[in-house]
Amino acid sequence: MGQHQLSDHTTLRLGGPAPLWLSHTHDADWPDLARTAAAHAARPFTLGGGSNTLAPDQGTTRPVIHMATRGIHTRRRHDGQVEVTVAAGHPLDELVAHTVAEGLSGIEYLGGIPGTAGAAPVQNAGAYGQEIGDRLVAVTAHDWTTGRTTRIPASKCGFGYRTSRFKQQPGRWTILSLTLHLTPSTAAAPVTYQHLATALRAPLGSRPPLAEAAAAVIHDRAKRGLLLPETGHDHRQAGSCFLNPTVTDDQARTLGGQGAPVYRTSVQAWRASAGWLLEACGYGPGTEVTRGVHCSTRRTLTLTAQADATASGFRASLQAMAANVHTATGIILHPEPAAV
Repeated sequence: MGQHQLSDHTTLRLGGPAPLWLSHTHDADWPDLARTAAAHAARPFTLGGGSNTLAPDQGTTRPVIHMATRGIHTRRRHDGQVEVTVAAGHPLDELVAHTVAEGLSGIEYLGGIPGTAGAAPVQNAGAYGQEIGDRLVAVTAHDWTTGRTTRIPASKCGFGYRTSRFKQQPGRWTILSLTLHLTPSTAAAPVTYQHLATALRAPLGSRPPLAEAAAAVIHDRAKRGLLLPETGHDHRQAGSCFLNPTVTDDQARTLGGQGAPVYRTSVQAWRASAGWLLEACGYGPGTEVTRGVHCSTRRTLTLTAQADATASGFRASLQAMAANVHTATGIILHPEPAAV
């Protein structure tokens, strides 16, 4: 416990004090920590790597649980699959690297996504055709409504495009660990994205060697400005700031006629490119949106915080960009960063 500044624990480097700070580092300590958090009127906010978090300038009176547990355990199943259980505080990119090194396929295309493993099911993190929900067996999570820790099977997690029951019910759950089923293989999953095929110099549908595919993902993400830089003009950021929106058939036809990328989802809905919509409204790499808040020099869809940025200014930037897209197209953009 003790006072911490949220700005020291978020990749945007924004946010005021968190007087009720609870760091969770060992599984055995969870019951005591949960009792301490539950004694307060407000539900706690669970903070992992802080890479998708917009913390308020004034700080928060909610207890903040800093999820810092680590550890990966594997178990071979009778059907040849391997179950991998990972602590919620373990960095996701380290988990991906570990599974690739162990010759396990299933999440090799999720390398380079910032944040912790425990945050991945909340967003149903995905890239290059893979989503964490596709390989999830179950999560162990604490339910602040009942005060109990429970195992939730993947079928009850409500996974969709960058969403889950955990995202739809913010504050109710704290994920403590997750178990994945992965496949022993020397080959990666089939390549379904042209960006990745180009990086690999391999045709769509091919199955490149596992380690080679994982390395190509990191290379492609770096090339397209999709990695969190450690230094430089763009290093204070939270990654992509808007989800690709669902659009109607008519909107999809109109956008397609304008050269916009639109695609069908697995549930037969249309989605459009949030980045393209923002650029059609005059935003571009390096654009200053409000004081201290700029589009990344690499890509429009990522907002960065400069020296004079505030959380309120960052939030105003998100609102202004979404409002301009809605006025121009009637399409609603939903911001990605989670508010404390």
